[in-house]
Amino acid sequence: MMAGRADSRPQVIIVGAGVIGVCCAWFLARRGARVVVLERERIAAGASFGNAGTIAPGHLPLVKPGRFWSLVKTMLRPLSPVYVAPRFDPALIGWLMDFARRFGEAETDAAMRAIAPLGRESLRLYEELVGEERLACAFRKAGYYEVWRGGEGLREAEREVAFARRHGFRAELIEAEPLRRREPHLRPGLACGVHFADAATLDPYAFVSGLAERARAAGVTFRSATQVARVLVEKGRVRGVRAATGEELAADAVVIAAGAWSAALLRPLGYALPLQPAKGYHCDVAPDEGGGPPVTEACVLAERLVFVTPLGNRTRLAGTLEFSGLNLEIRRPRLDQLIRAAREYFTSLEAIRSLSEWCGLRPCLPDGLPAIGPVPGVEGLYLATGHAMAGMTLGPVTGKLVAEMILDGAPSLDTAGLDPARFA
Repeated sequence: MMAGRADSRPQVIIVGAGVIGVCCAWFLARRGARVVVLERERIAAGASFGNAGTIAPGHLPLVKPGRFWSLVKTMLRPLSPVYVAPRFDPALIGWLMDFARRFGEAETDAAMRAIAPLGRESLRLYEELVGEERLACAFRKAGYYEVWRGGEGLREAEREVAFARRHGFRAELIEAEPLRRREPHLRPGLACGVHFADAATLDPYAFVSGLAERARAAGVTFRSATQVARVLVEKGRVRGVRAATGEELAADAVVIAAGAWSAALLRPLGYALPLQPAKGYHCDVAPDEGGGPPVTEACVLAERLVFVTPLGNRTRLAGTLEFSGLNLEIRRPRLDQLIRAAREYFTSLEAIRSLSEWCGLRPCLPDGLPAIGPVPGVEGLYLATGHAMAGMTLGPVTGKLVAEMILDGAPSLDTAGLDPARFA
């Protein structure tokens, strides 16, 4: 605690107001902490705004068993699902070399053992939060389909089913025709699909902004357009942050939940977090006048890495991974690829109109797992980033665990595999 302060409640500063930062703020405030959230733009303006809206606890955030060499063959093609923009970047080269080591069965099983309990708890927390806080975010616990077009699809689907079941998640392999009876807008000639029942969908922006309002009502202060320039440390302990304007804010604990911008705040402290920004895109579409809903249930287009999620009167097409550095430049061909890919799988996406276009950066670590916990060497400094494509999936459980770490000294779930010290 800070000496000489009348209010004995811990003061916590959270850097970042995406789903991770907002969830941390809500759980901390609910337990009595005084919380200030600093956001460089506005609440849920980054990856949380454009998220696909699929809560998928049975999937790893980034890696998939046995998929690395198939990625390598195409990652330099500008329209491939995973694209690496050619450039000399030693940090990215090192990241890719480390990433390549993570695709064996033993490695992916270990990663899933680390993340699966968090995913289950997060799904439970979603139901609790949406119900108790009455969040109008189109939450549906109906699962989703992963759909394959090509000849290798059946083998890949069987592998996905076996992997999910091995870790306690429900997964059902569905042949092409029964799949089309469930989702009649799918094209003939598809290979097969898998239904993942332990999953849900929601409107990500509505959830994060709604929970932020509840957090504000619980006493959390949100400051938008406030860029943090430096974390302040004295004698091995965090004492606050300095904003880009020069303003200093004191705190007993600081949580860095700044997504792709997190690594820059840690570098001056001597901690080189191997985090790479991976750009994702989305476009929201709706049927032309007189058309019906283009998609009935959420689907992942396996070969294209595109999520197709119905969100009320619109459908969100989102996905792909683009490693092109820390920038928000929209590459028009990659954005347009979302619609082209969706049309390869669905007959109902021909007559549509675009409602919005977006790109954002996902924070990715080379082992495909987030970093959640205390930063080594700095007492009172915590990290909550690196969730890759699973930020929305793991948002609530990350918030709960960070609050427990700060207020109780230990989390209620095993987070050893996610410890930031693994990169120190």
